[in-house]
Parts: sequence; structure tokens; C-alpha cells
Amino acid sequence: MANADRTTGDTPRTPLSATARAAIRERIVTRAYPPGSRLVEREIAEELNMSRVPVREAMRALVAEGLLELLPHSGVRVRRLDRDDVRHLYEVWEPLAVQASRLAARRVRAMAEPRPVDDLRALLDRAERAAATGEGDREVAAHTAFHERIIALAGNPLLVRTMEQLSWQLQLLFGMREEPAHMRAQHAEMLRHIAAGDEDAAAASTFLHVRDSRAVAVRSLFGDA
Repeated sequence: MANADRTTGDTPRTPLSATARAAIRERIVTRAYPPGSRLVEREIAEELNMSRVPVREAMRALVAEGLLELLPHSGVRVRRLDRDDVRHLYEVWEPLAVQASRLAARRVRAMAEPRPVDDLRALLDRAERAAATGEGDREVAAHTAFHERIIALAGNPLLVRTMEQLSWQLQLLFGMREEPAHMRAQHAEMLRHIAAGDEDAAAASTFLHVRDSRAVAVRSLFGDA
């Protein structure tokens, strides 16, 4: 009997729970399911045209990712970030992002031909095009991917695994506020220092960027000056 997660011919296919997880996640980060909204398993299953079992598994996984939270009695809702959530997220992301930029610059300096920065340039170009056409969700996705790519370039598997735990929460947070032009310019500055292999400048520019990002997030979400 063939494995339920494989097609005939033994070609791997994506389990339904993973498909459901990706579909629900996309709706959360694009705010089709707004923060605080309750998600009903039966309704989601009907919307995705699949049974409730993979949807239930997907929701459990998204609770673990921090995008959904369990309700006191039953069910789940889209997580609404409060002040402590934002503070905790930046407390973890700031040192991770700074160290990743430092390590990425170090690796680029050691390369005879630093081609990996081409990917970073392409992501910033994509973000600029999205910003110019008002496609906020695509801009957020490109900027998140930019930070993920820096971490991948750092060459530290533990950093990569840690970022995987933060990535979707960061994308959810970034989608709740606009990216000011000066912060897009900061991305370009980070890239310039990484491409030059300047560890200290890459770390310093990343530190400034994350601090500004935190200030913008707090101001946008809570109205603080």
C-alpha cells in the first residue's frame, strides 16, 4: 500500500496539513484574518475545501509558531501583539540580526567572488518596486526575506533555526505598520557594508535599523511618540 503522503511513482507531495498551514499563515500575515479574529475549524476547512483533520493539525502548528493563540475555553484566534510581545520579539531579534550581519560581512570578505550579495540586492529591488506600487504585503515579504537571507549568508545553522521561529511573527508585525523611506535606505546601507566585508559597520547599521524598526512599530501599534 502506498504511503499516504506520496503520489504514485513515489514522488513526494506536500501533506494536506502543510498546505493548510501555508494557506492559513498567508491569510494571517496579509491580514485577511485580522488580529484578534476567531478562527473556526469547520469554516476554515470549508474555505480550503479539505477535511477538518489537516486544518486542526495546521492550527496547532500555527499556535506553536506564535501566529495563533488558544482561547480560554475552546478554539483559536489570530494573535494580537501587545507591548510585551513586541518588546520580547525585538529583544531576541536585535542581537540575532546584528550578529548575522557581522558574520555575513565576514564570510563575504573571505570569498574570492562575493556573489551571494546579488540575492540581497534583488530582494531590495523587489521591495522598492512593491513600495512604489503600494503593494504593502509584497514589500513586507521582500524585507523579511532580506533579513532571512542575511542570516543564511552568516553560515550559522543555529541562527537560521532561531530565525525560523521568529520569521512569521516578524512578518506579522511588519505588516501592521508602514516601512518609512529612511528604513528602506537603512537596508541599502546594511547591504553596502556586508558587500564590502566591513563587519563593524554592518553590525552598527543593523543595530540602528532594528532600533528604528522597534520605535516605528511601537508608535504605529500603540501611538507612543
